[in-house]
Amino acid sequence: MPIYTKKGDKGETGLFSPDKNKKIRVSKSSQIIKTIGAIDEVNSYIGVVVSQCEDNYLKEKLTAIQSDLLTIGSIIAGSSLRLNKLKVAVFEKEIDELDKELSPLKNFILPGGTKTASELQFLRSLVRRAERELVTLNDEKSLPPNVTIYLNRLSDYVYTLARYENFRNQFVDVIWKT
Repeated sequence: MPIYTKKGDKGETGLFSPDKNKKIRVSKSSQIIKTIGAIDEVNSYIGVVVSQCEDNYLKEKLTAIQSDLLTIGSIIAGSSLRLNKLKVAVFEKEIDELDKELSPLKNFILPGGTKTASELQFLRSLVRRAERELVTLNDEKSLPPNVTIYLNRLSDYVYTLARYENFRNQFVDVIWKT
């Protein structure tokens, strides 16, 4: 089967339909596609981070997130899949555990540090953009609340992973000074 279908040649793409006999087509410039695209960018960049990362724990965590993001994109596109609400609790638990080893934040820090930490900081900014697109979409189409919560907590988690990556490599975060 070829990768191209030619169905999107006129600037539209298909979504899931509750009625299997009905096809839903939307513009590729619609908010729903912008949101799915932003989430796809996050997922793709996780692949970049995983490809260069040497920490197997981090690779495992990020790869699991990639699967969650595909589930979220599918939910947004109208599938009947569900995202387990416990995934947010797992993020929170891991953030709390990592935070125990990090110095308390008293200032903003500049994104950067090691290569992996820098990539994680960039990933965090992509997650924030995807979250903004999702919030905009949620104004048009009601989505399960745990999807928005997941993306919000994911950005916190990735930020913490970046700080921890610097910490474990003995790189001191740079404090923002005005």
